[in-house]
Amino acid sequence: MSDMARDEQARQVARAAAHWLALLESGTASAQEHEQLQRWREQCPSHEQVWQRAQGLRQRFTELPPELAMASLDRHDSKRSDSTRRAILKRALVIAALIPTGWIVSRQTPVMAWRADLHTATGERRTLQLPDGSQLQLNTASAVNLDFLDGKRQLSLIEGEIALSMVGNAPAVTIKTRMGQIVASGAELCVRQDERRCRVSVARGSADLISDQGQTLRLKGGERASLSAQGITPVERFDAQQPDWRQGVLTVENRPLGSFLAELSRYRPGILRWEPELEALKVTGSFRLDNTDRILDLLVASLPVQVHSRTRYWITLGPRNISA
Repeated sequence: MSDMARDEQARQVARAAAHWLALLESGTASAQEHEQLQRWREQCPSHEQVWQRAQGLRQRFTELPPELAMASLDRHDSKRSDSTRRAILKRALVIAALIPTGWIVSRQTPVMAWRADLHTATGERRTLQLPDGSQLQLNTASAVNLDFLDGKRQLSLIEGEIALSMVGNAPAVTIKTRMGQIVASGAELCVRQDERRCRVSVARGSADLISDQGQTLRLKGGERASLSAQGITPVERFDAQQPDWRQGVLTVENRPLGSFLAELSRYRPGILRWEPELEALKVTGSFRLDNTDRILDLLVASLPVQVHSRTRYWITLGPRNISA
């Protein structure tokens, strides 16, 4: 079976799971439909696996308003008309269409993220102090497990991005990721993980990267590299003093608008899309991440773009129409 066929099959299973989930949440499911769901779950292992993941994914949509949330957020009473019932199921298919295939097939499921010791919602950032006085920051939509008992000093990055600022005399800390491990010593570093890679940027101190293939690399202050399924990428230089998400700022210089919007979408609940012809426009500036609506307003004021809003949580950017 081709990758495309497997992805489509996974999408169909996810749609079915969302359909059943919305039906149960509506409060209108009959005894026969409960039995049908049970048979569907038992039909093959992948059905039960995606069913469990779909229930975990539902928690992410509790951040959204009723326009985009699961049917349970729209429940008024236990008696439903046929038209309302059809609307619920239609909404379930919309939600299923938003599920990235990577969430379906990945080891790092939403359930794991929400069960993590620490996690942040979309647009949320969190800072805490570790037992040794070091500072750990979680960026938007991130999840971490901590293991500092019985002499262990280990973080497990489930998803998203963290920043670790170690105090000078702190022993080394191991950060486990999907692509390998990072051993940080007296370091200030950021670790960002997605489906394809884990990027490690060191501002000070040093960090040893160890890929799942056994490849190793030491990074020093001002250097960055990535762990991937192929190993470790070459070392790059970067500006370690540049303000970033740790200060609640997104700073860019002459960055393509498409790339900028992809980054901005990490901090904004809901759907953010843009027309392909906008990709090549350039963006420069520093933007406060605590108000993404304001960022969109600034883009409209400085670039030939306009915002089309289905709701505050479903935004599409297109070229500005210029009247003659």
